[in-house]
Amino acid sequence: MTDHTIRHIATVFPVDAEALKPQSKLSQRRDIIREFSLNTSAHGIPGIARSQSPHNRIFWFVSFIAFTGIMCYFIVTALLAYYSYPTETSINAVDEWPQPFPAVTICNYSPFRYDTLIEPFLNYTNALNLTNTTNTNTFSKQQALYVSDFAQYLLNQNESLKKFYYPLESMLIRCIYNDVNCTAADFVEFISPVYGLCHTFNAEAPHINNGQLHYNNENGFSGSLQLDLYIHSHMYVPHLSDAVSIVTMVHDNQKLPIIEKFGAQLIPGRKHKLGYSKKRTTFLPSPYTTCSDTVTPGMRAMYDQFSGADYDYTIEICFRVALQTYTYEVCGCVDPSQWAARYVLPLDTTTVIHAPLCNVSDRCYYNAADKFQNSKAISYKYGATCGLDCSIIEFILKISSSLAPMQWNIDDIKTFVESSSIPLPLNWSTTWSSEIQTNYVGINVICETTRVENNIQQAALSPVDVISNIGGQTGLWIGISFLSLMEVAEMFYRLIRHQFHRIREKLCQRTVNTDIKI
Repeated sequence: MTDHTIRHIATVFPVDAEALKPQSKLSQRRDIIREFSLNTSAHGIPGIARSQSPHNRIFWFVSFIAFTGIMCYFIVTALLAYYSYPTETSINAVDEWPQPFPAVTICNYSPFRYDTLIEPFLNYTNALNLTNTTNTNTFSKQQALYVSDFAQYLLNQNESLKKFYYPLESMLIRCIYNDVNCTAADFVEFISPVYGLCHTFNAEAPHINNGQLHYNNENGFSGSLQLDLYIHSHMYVPHLSDAVSIVTMVHDNQKLPIIEKFGAQLIPGRKHKLGYSKKRTTFLPSPYTTCSDTVTPGMRAMYDQFSGADYDYTIEICFRVALQTYTYEVCGCVDPSQWAARYVLPLDTTTVIHAPLCNVSDRCYYNAADKFQNSKAISYKYGATCGLDCSIIEFILKISSSLAPMQWNIDDIKTFVESSSIPLPLNWSTTWSSEIQTNYVGINVICETTRVENNIQQAALSPVDVISNIGGQTGLWIGISFLSLMEVAEMFYRLIRHQFHRIREKLCQRTVNTDIKI
């Protein structure tokens, strides 16, 4: 509508000519914003819009800005608190029945037996001019210093040390689980770098018990494993072992036991009762913790060397494999004390390497271990996936013992010892009774309670908590709710729609003008 037309209409009808003029684009936008400001449910903004004086408008504007700033401070604080991922631990006890009976591992305290070791050992030391003797009846402290060198030499030649270990059949007098006999075939083997050949009952293995774990309710009982063992301490290598015992550990069925650290040493001449209660700890995954339950390829390469047990992730094994991998890349060999972890998978490769053991006199692996443990960059590079176990099952033991064996059991033990593959002591015929007393170890592992303690890590703040906190702060300081945000969205929608119509009108006007010219 042109100005001439507006003035003509104003002369005919009693109206103000200015009222007939269309609103400017800026004025229309102001009307939309003003309508929002007067009607929004948020506090402060209507006070600014309806103020009649500059002083009143400044008062409400300053108040709104101040309280908005305070609100933003508390919102940022709430968000930072959430993204720090705080946790809390809830503790509860549940009655778990039935439950899997734990794995029980046993090792002879001495890693080697003298009768099979002495001749190959003397051949080795004589060949290197370390000794010059064929006397197998004496063994000096100096000779004991070379035993680890001898073992390392055989392992680097890919020869097995199994013939030097104590076979379970020669130690296991009796095995009874829930009143049913068990045998050495019910155990899986693994190599401990300290104790040699170790044996685990009820590890998860597909070739034992049809791949099923034993439960504590089998045969109407509540979980009891009885083991009678004979140590054969007369075959301990002199000066190599400083004690006589059976080392045992009660642990999770799917974990390779770190028996060097967590094993209990049980003295002979006693029947030991190991009453256990179960404790389960569960950690939150990333980003709350760095916990992991993934068996790395390097760990799998190590586990594959054992006799078919299905072992899960363990942080100690993960770091042990990572350290061996780093040591191999630096030194070309691995720690000689970690016999079982010499199958390494170098970074960015898929080929498992049977790494040689470093010479004990070579300090490279010591230096590599120090550097690995003192450098976060190196330990993270090689052990990036090594975090806490996401789930840890522990068995809390109460250990007690009584004198054993009783006189009426000695004859059966004597018969077992005489039929074993290990040679008898030279004076066995006269000292067999005292030998039995100093070599017999009885173990009775019993489930004391079906109550399981659960320690569950939980997020201290959930997304709902954060939203509620933010909502509380916005409502407290400036009265904004989700519906207030919808009012803001409506205002922007109206402004955008208004701009869209303005653009469309201009385009239509240009089209009409073009047609007229044509």
